Amino acid sequence: MLLRDAELVETLLVSTALQGPGELNGSGCTPRGRHRIRLKIGAGCPAGAVFRGRRWTGEIYSTALGAAAPERDWILSRILWLSGCEPGRNRGGSVDTLRRYIYIHGCPDSEPMGMPRSHGCIRMRNTDVMRLCDRVPVGCPVLID
Repeated sequence: MLLRDAELVETLLVSTALQGPGELNGSGCTPRGRHRIRLKIGAGCPAGAVFRGRRWTGEIYSTALGAAAPERDWILSRILWLSGCEPGRNRGGSVDTLRRYIYIHGCPDSEPMGMPRSHGCIRMRNTDVMRLCDRVPVGCPVLID
C-alpha cells in the first residue's frame, strides 16, 4: 500500500521471502518493522534493466536471458535499498536490513505476485517499481508488517 498523509493512494501486489518473515543475516527472510528508503538506484535505466551488485549490467531482461541463467535471482528496473529504523530488531548487529542488502526491486514478469518467492527482498512488477521509485523520496518510511 502506498499512503500519503495517512490516506491510501495505491495498493500494489508484491512478493516477499519464500522463507517467511525474519531479520537474521543469512536467513533468506523478509525483515519486519519500520524502515526507510536509504538509496534509489536505476533512475534513467530502461524497464527490465538487469542489476548485479547494484549496478546496471547493460543487459535488458528477456525470457532467453532468464532461460540461460534460471538459478539467478533477477533484480530488475529499479532498486529501493532499505535501511532498518529499529536498533536490535532490523538495524545493527546480525539483524541489519541495510547490510543484508534488502531491496524493493523489479523482477521478471513471469514471477507470480501475492505469494512468497524471494530470497528476502520485496519483489514488484517492473512497471510498478519504476512508478514507485518516481513517486517516493529517499528517506521515505516503509513499514513491513
